[in-house]
Amino acid sequence: MPATETYADTSNKALIITVDGPSASGKSSVARRVAQVLNLPFVSSGLVYRGATYQAMRYGVNPDDEGALMSMLEAHPIQLVPNRRGNRLLADGKDVTEQLHTREVDALVSAVSRHPKVRGYVYQRLRELSPPFVVEGRDMGRVVFPDAAYKFYLTARPEVRAHRRSPERDGDLETILAEIIRRDQADIAQSIPAADAITLDTSEMSLEEVVNEVISRTRTRQ
Repeated sequence: MPATETYADTSNKALIITVDGPSASGKSSVARRVAQVLNLPFVSSGLVYRGATYQAMRYGVNPDDEGALMSMLEAHPIQLVPNRRGNRLLADGKDVTEQLHTREVDALVSAVSRHPKVRGYVYQRLRELSPPFVVEGRDMGRVVFPDAAYKFYLTARPEVRAHRRSPERDGDLETILAEIIRRDQADIAQSIPAADAITLDTSEMSLEEVVNEVISRTRTRQ
């Protein structure tokens, strides 16, 4: 793994690198490590959706009711706090980051994030952040930051993604695989890569190999 270094373009405050991809494609791990290597803040868009889902669960809001979700978010806002060490998510001003990666949140986050107004809320929270940064998620390069300097789209076979996710979740591999396939279908509209994104199939690649490839591509496209 390359040592941490300051990237030549960090003097450009508009620098944004997007890393998109489906569930468990490795985008969070890759984006986090790329940000470390390039000495940039890391931004997890998925954490904002998880925060909205957590709030919906907390306040008993029907995830299918877009209006109720928006009213709840206006009354009980969430805030992403990114930095070079990671991301924290505040809900009603309280750090709830450690409560966002559960199977309960996994099961509902697609239902919450499919609503256009919820996505608009999340996009606005992200656009309020000051670059430079590396951001991961869905629709980051295509919709949220279409003028980003560098765009990457990571993918991998579902069974590979299930193996990668299994250490993070309770349950057998078949259940995790079924959930990933369900998420793929639910998130299909948000999982379209930007036309100018570089697509990397990471099925046979280690984290180090993917990070090195992303770093190399940013340098060759300067």
